[in-house]
Amino acid sequence: MALFVNHLTHIDVSLWCPTKGLVGCSWQVDAQLEGELGEDGMLFDFGEVKPWIKRTLDNGLDHTLLVPTQAPGVEVSECEEGLCLRTTTPYAMEVRGPKEAFTLLPWESITLQRVTRHLSDQLTEQRPVNVERVTLLLSDEHIDGAAYGYSHGLKRHAGNCQRIAHGHRSRLHIVQEQQRQPQLEQTWSACLDNRYLLEEADIAELSDTRLTCRYEAAQGRFSITLPAERCSVLPKPTTVENIAQWLADQIAQQTATATTVHAFEGIDKGATAHA
Repeated sequence: MALFVNHLTHIDVSLWCPTKGLVGCSWQVDAQLEGELGEDGMLFDFGEVKPWIKRTLDNGLDHTLLVPTQAPGVEVSECEEGLCLRTTTPYAMEVRGPKEAFTLLPWESITLQRVTRHLSDQLTEQRPVNVERVTLLLSDEHIDGAAYGYSHGLKRHAGNCQRIAHGHRSRLHIVQEQQRQPQLEQTWSACLDNRYLLEEADIAELSDTRLTCRYEAAQGRFSITLPAERCSVLPKPTTVENIAQWLADQIAQQTATATTVHAFEGIDKGATAHA
């Protein structure tokens, strides 16, 4: 007997890719549980499935930086903040923060298939008595149009969003004169794709080629250093509300046209701004 739950939750992470660098991702999570029926005629109460799986994911790799420790040019060591990640290819980057902000995986690269197997095995080990196997299906949101992945951290956030290198893959809708603007959407999505978004006040060091973002939050001290060309600096914290307003202001100024932006933060959530 199998029990399934579709659209159970979402996972938002950043990962280190040996060819692209820092990549923001959002994955939809579907689940299937296999086992024997209990005396009550149920395999597992639907009301308990979602909170159990979501709690496991929230306490695990969700809102962390996924690090393939066997990838070329990747070095992980302990440091005063907790862990220090250094990379060399495709570009040099250093991230420091509490250990909980990283998910270290003994692979050469992070793939959706590997993460799916890893989480399915993890949940199966923690399964309820009458459940024999838990299988997750992770998938990218199907987006017909412009989308971009970005990484950031929110130092004032009470939860795991304060981690300095977590990310999202997001839609982008731009409206001018009551019509979507596909060309503008593609242009701005391409500009923001695989970039690090940060608040100007968090810049600790800046040169012609390198930028360091550093802050202290409730979970500890964080810093990230990477090429300046990979960063977009906002005047305010990089919440989706502020991202939407920043984009609307930039686009309206460049096009001299009233603009509405619907900026998404991962799957099925976001903010609307006007300029």
